[in-house]
Amino acid sequence: MRRSISLPDPSAPDTLLTQVLAALPVGVAILDPALRFRYVNAELARSTGVAPADHLGQTLDTVLPGAAPAIRPLLQRVLDSGEALTGQLVAGESAVPGHRRQWHADYRPLRDDDGAVAGLLAVMRDVTEQREASRAAQENERQLRGILDNLPAYVGLLTPDGTVLEVNRPPLEAAGLRREDVCGRKFWETGWWRDDPQARRQIEAATQRAAQGELQRFDTELSLAGDARTAIDFTLAPLFDDQGTVTHLIPSGIDITARRAGEAALRLSEQRFRQVVENAPDGLAMVDEQGQILLVNAGIERMFLYRRDQLIGRNVMVLMPERYRAAHPALMAGFMREPSARDMAGRRELFALRSDGSEFPVEIGLNPVSSEGGMRVLATIVDVTRRKADQAELERALAEKTALLQEVHHRVKNNLQVISSLLSLQSRSASDEARRALAESQSRVKAMALIHQLLYERHDFSQVDIGLYLKRLCRLLQDTQHKHGAPVTLHLAVQHDVALDLQRAVPCGLLINELVTNAYKHAFPAGRAGRIDVQLALGPDGARLVVGDDGIGLPDDIEQGGGSLGFQLIPLLVDQLGGQLAIERGDGTRFVVTFQPDGEAS
Repeated sequence: MRRSISLPDPSAPDTLLTQVLAALPVGVAILDPALRFRYVNAELARSTGVAPADHLGQTLDTVLPGAAPAIRPLLQRVLDSGEALTGQLVAGESAVPGHRRQWHADYRPLRDDDGAVAGLLAVMRDVTEQREASRAAQENERQLRGILDNLPAYVGLLTPDGTVLEVNRPPLEAAGLRREDVCGRKFWETGWWRDDPQARRQIEAATQRAAQGELQRFDTELSLAGDARTAIDFTLAPLFDDQGTVTHLIPSGIDITARRAGEAALRLSEQRFRQVVENAPDGLAMVDEQGQILLVNAGIERMFLYRRDQLIGRNVMVLMPERYRAAHPALMAGFMREPSARDMAGRRELFALRSDGSEFPVEIGLNPVSSEGGMRVLATIVDVTRRKADQAELERALAEKTALLQEVHHRVKNNLQVISSLLSLQSRSASDEARRALAESQSRVKAMALIHQLLYERHDFSQVDIGLYLKRLCRLLQDTQHKHGAPVTLHLAVQHDVALDLQRAVPCGLLINELVTNAYKHAFPAGRAGRIDVQLALGPDGARLVVGDDGIGLPDDIEQGGGSLGFQLIPLLVDQLGGQLAIERGDGTRFVVTFQPDGEAS
């Protein structure tokens, strides 16, 4: 019979073995063949996040469910083979949620007196912080290398005797060199000075002086790829340790050619800026934070009737009417607190003051400009005298055209009403059949006249509010039918405002007139009572117009385009409206017309 191994008893007085295990700087655990913890020292408990006593008798899966999948196969392998596994890197989540740990682990079998494997000894070294520190150091080194390689300057690192240790990418690429071509060589013997013995001697002497702690700076030339040369502002700086000993030298260089090109470009930019300012058609003035005029262009001279020497150095308020001057300092201070390009006036009308005392309307744009001397404001001043006159002329012409259109719609409405009256007079002496035809024509004329009436009343000739039009038209149709004693009620439900231009509003009005009139005429024969519903709403497919009744229904042999003249007109009117028509039969008839509106009625 196999005898078990002797394991430490945490409840027993400390033995020399338990004292040693508890004092170890690594985690130690003893597990039985069922992978239950029999002993855990304090260091391992700290790493797992579970108290030592809470390990005892518990399985690996219970104590460390987040790490067990990685550790269990290794422990089982030791149990099965009886051979130790050392140097294993395992990782998993500790008992503290979100705390992922890494361990270097050695797993060794524990044998009983007969030599059989009766347990495991696990030695776990928590290397989480060590590996994270190592990764952080590598990441810092990578970032530092990336920063150095992307610097526009030439930077390197030398020993005090001038041996090259490191160099960033720009000087290598400029000279067509590789890092191995320069590292390990004396700085003055590298390819950067290959064509200039005097420069090599100068660099060597500077290195000796820098090694003594003296900062060296001078202009020199580098040999670049393709036999090119460039001038640089060269610095050789000593690097000291805490004892003041020079440990390294840092060479750096800035391409003076690019700097000189930039200075030339800046001068050219300033020249062009002055040319643009001077030749701008509008007035341009630059002022400082106190409002003192620093610069004006020829446009300001022409606009304000001043010479520029009369304005430079004076406060910009000299160009303002007296009524603006009291509020200007506070407005200027507010702009300087939050400088941004903006319209100075907003919606207010502004006026400026000429040297002769006359005023003229202006628009002023403010643009902040940063400079070494502080914040500057570039003001763009536009004389809008002509624009305001043109705008007034346009408004006058628009008013005339509006009045003309209003008169046109009023006359069209009146003429249609005259035609309606003539049709009514004609019907008095006509036969019954002719009288019905004349009444239908009169109804259509009234539907068109109603559109012009709405345009005239609302002074908006661009569109017709179909909802409002429906209310008027349905009331008109209902009054007409009531005169004939028809026991039919008409109900209107407008859920959304829908607008149409005049070109589509007319066929829409005629369509509604035909559908409602046909329902009155044919859906309720022999004095039958009933109900007609007219609905208008907006849906995902556009506007939806429904005219339905609970009458006798539409005969099966009548389709779109057939039957009476009114029914023949329906598909033509739907086509002019740009819509689609669907007819629903059963329990009366429903005509469903979908179309795209022009927008929401105002």
